[in-house]
Amino acid sequence: MDHHNKEIPPGEILPVVVIGNGPSGICLSYLLSGYTPYLSPDASHPNPLLHSKLREQPHLSLLEQDLEYLCEGLEGRSSNPMAVLFDSLLLPDSDFGLDHTSPLEWRYEPERAVPHLVLGKGPPGGAWHAMEGSMLTLSLANWMELPGLKLKDWMREKRRNVRNDRATPAEIASYYQHYVSQMSLEQNFACGTTVTSVTRQPGGQEGSPPCWRVTGLQRREGEELGDGCAVSEEAPFSFYAHNVVLATGTHDIPARLGVEGESLPYVCHSFWELEAAISRGELDQSSDPVLVVGAGLTAADAVLAAHHLNTPVYHAFRRSVSDPGLIFNQLPKLLYPEYHKVHQMMTQQQYRPDPPPREHARNLRENSSPSALHSPSASTSSSCPSSYPGYLSFPRYRVAAFRPDRKCVLESDLGQRTVVQISKALVLIGAHPNLSFLGDNGRSLGVNPEEPITCRRNPVEVHPFTNRVVAADGPGLYAMGPLVGENFVRFLKGGALAIASDLAKTQRGRGGVLATDRWAGARGGAEVGVPGS
Repeated sequence: MDHHNKEIPPGEILPVVVIGNGPSGICLSYLLSGYTPYLSPDASHPNPLLHSKLREQPHLSLLEQDLEYLCEGLEGRSSNPMAVLFDSLLLPDSDFGLDHTSPLEWRYEPERAVPHLVLGKGPPGGAWHAMEGSMLTLSLANWMELPGLKLKDWMREKRRNVRNDRATPAEIASYYQHYVSQMSLEQNFACGTTVTSVTRQPGGQEGSPPCWRVTGLQRREGEELGDGCAVSEEAPFSFYAHNVVLATGTHDIPARLGVEGESLPYVCHSFWELEAAISRGELDQSSDPVLVVGAGLTAADAVLAAHHLNTPVYHAFRRSVSDPGLIFNQLPKLLYPEYHKVHQMMTQQQYRPDPPPREHARNLRENSSPSALHSPSASTSSSCPSSYPGYLSFPRYRVAAFRPDRKCVLESDLGQRTVVQISKALVLIGAHPNLSFLGDNGRSLGVNPEEPITCRRNPVEVHPFTNRVVAADGPGLYAMGPLVGENFVRFLKGGALAIASDLAKTQRGRGGVLATDRWAGARGGAEVGVPGS
């Protein structure tokens, strides 16, 4: 999709700009393009209270209803009431493994469309294009789909059965890209864009209202060289918007441990670096162990990838294997057999030093090698210590330091230190969003403004029924998706409903006008998008 030739009328204010073109931005674009949810006349909902409320005003679209009222009394796996509501309407009782038909019907009403522009660094689908392509997703396939296009139907056209009712990230990324085309949303997307600044602008002396200024760079293909390759160049852009939606996700910046030696070349912070090492033939069964740090799903994927090559693995993580907060203790075994296997490995083959701590640490400094995995000094809690040869877990351990000679110092929560010889370290402890286009990286917008924005510990604080950013410099700033703590696609769609509903109410309050006539008219043509400046 080529969006590089679009032009915005100079001096005009865009109604809505969405920063991020992952599933959050795509779902919001669908709702802002005139696709409107109504209660189907013959439908019923398994929740009698919600069904009764929906029947009170069936002539109104969901965007016009009192969403806070509809949310009352609903319970689900998200703490966000709008996420629970929309998920309950799109996938009724799916938590119980039931396949109820959604009571919603979607009508295309172009007169409701809100002109908008979705900015993204890559193709539609966002971070899904950068995820490992063969692993299965955590969520069930239908939980990954967006309104109006059944993922299973789309995959059947691709002539592939969904194994265990789950799909791969590569398939999901392809689905999201196809979704934008299928729903005719391309005109709203400008890819290859990097936003560098979002600031609040005061109103002009001539009476223009306060708004947001969005600046950045857009990648464009330049002149074609003699070998047929084109030189890529970046062109600056700058425009104004009444409303800005932050939908960037949280996968931009890998989290770091902050310990000595973490910048050494053998210490990596992404699964891709492991894949690259494997493709270069750097790891095999004769390698020193790979140290995997972290107890999330990406860390588990790394353990599986290394174990598949028979490469020895040390696995260090801060929690106990029985900690209920550990993700593996929350997943059904039948649906997620590969992660259950990793949890078995973590549980059955734990490092338990027999000698006194100081003597054992000294022994390891002298004889740290892959053979330590099988040495008598490293017992396990399993009655079958060879169930998973070449793997050893270090529960409730942290990394104290990395050394230039590829030795890593591990420290238990009791202060006991152990030194291990490794070939490579993979620090996979999560990621932070890149909000460098906001002042102080958006820190002031978090629930705790003293801490950096993170999905789990410190999300952006928003109003629960509108997704307006509470601490914004002015009206018209929204946030959704992982930035507000919604990591799963099935729940981030609720943020799109909240924002679309709030914008629709604003539009009705202004007599149906949310955009200037010139911008709305320009959007109808093919030349709409990011201008150079």
